[in-house]
Amino acid sequence: MKTLVLSMLIALNAFAQKINIEADPAADFARFRTFAIREGRLNSRNPTLNSDLVRKRLDTDIQRYLGAKGLAFVPSGPADLNVVYTLGAVTRAEAEAYPAGWRGWGTRVIRVPYTEGTLVIDLRDPTTHTLIWRAIAREEKRDPYKVEGKLDDMVRKSFAKYPPKMK
Repeated sequence: MKTLVLSMLIALNAFAQKINIEADPAADFARFRTFAIREGRLNSRNPTLNSDLVRKRLDTDIQRYLGAKGLAFVPSGPADLNVVYTLGAVTRAEAEAYPAGWRGWGTRVIRVPYTEGTLVIDLRDPTTHTLIWRAIAREEKRDPYKVEGKLDDMVRKSFAKYPPKMK
């Protein structure tokens, strides 16, 4: 029984992270060879997710995973792609219902608060000033420390889908 419960918790934890990708179908991703991180915004009220250390981690992760895709990082000056990202945390509440009342014939609904961390990574073409690729990664956790611990996974899973496979 314990094994079943443990495997269900692991499976639920794996599905907690959601990654959505959008891409410009007209963009030629083969021509992009360099990138520069132009702006990183941290829009969280929680100091855990709103610090220079988190910004440095995100910058390093973006450099590592785009570098693994064959793109070279340009610290300053012109680049083929401009990277802009935003990390935000929103407190949400989820309703949970369970049997209650006389002999369990009623239902009790409670609100359970949790923190949802959202990381948006935009790749922009500086020659046309257009958005060509966007990843939106969401981590639904009750604790902002756990969201912060999943930032590397969020960046890695986002860039696992770069360049997009065009149909």
